[in-house]
Amino acid sequence: MEDKETVMQEEIKKTVETLLQGGIILYPTDTVWGIGCDATNAGAVARIYEIKRRCDTKSMLVLLDSVEKLIYYTDCPDIARQLVEQSVDPLTIIYPDARNLAKNLIAEDGSIGIRIPRETFSQTLCRQFGKPIVSTSANFSGEPSPDNFYEINPDIISLMDYTVYYRRNESEKHKPSAIIAINKDETIRIIRK
Repeated sequence: MEDKETVMQEEIKKTVETLLQGGIILYPTDTVWGIGCDATNAGAVARIYEIKRRCDTKSMLVLLDSVEKLIYYTDCPDIARQLVEQSVDPLTIIYPDARNLAKNLIAEDGSIGIRIPRETFSQTLCRQFGKPIVSTSANFSGEPSPDNFYEINPDIISLMDYTVYYRRNESEKHKPSAIIAINKDETIRIIRK
């Protein structure tokens, strides 16, 4: 029997291959299970909006593997770096002036939500893929977010190009991340605690 690390690495390899081909994935994150794709691929992003039956004016967040990569996708004030490094729980920060991402992913005001997960699978996936990955809850728009894999609507699962097997058997409840917005003047607004 293969050890957990080997299984995870095999899953990451298959998931990265799907992302590189412009595919849509269903994967475990540091919060809830997410639907994801290459955040720089506008066609893949459009497919996620279609799958979720979500208006494309509602932006989705992305995952990155490190604070250092933020500068490629937005201006990163020192306060953001400090918040990310000091946060114990998952934290999504909405940054102004997004760049180098699919245009249909960026909010109408030019902002983007970014989270840097500390959970091993999604962090390793982001690092090995090398680009930001969309992360939106695995549900149709307007429906509750599933707490674990078993609560995901089978119709959502059927629309994926690849569904990760790793962590499917977990049953504990996960909560969404806290969300804060950093304005251009570096003031902070709390959106969700």
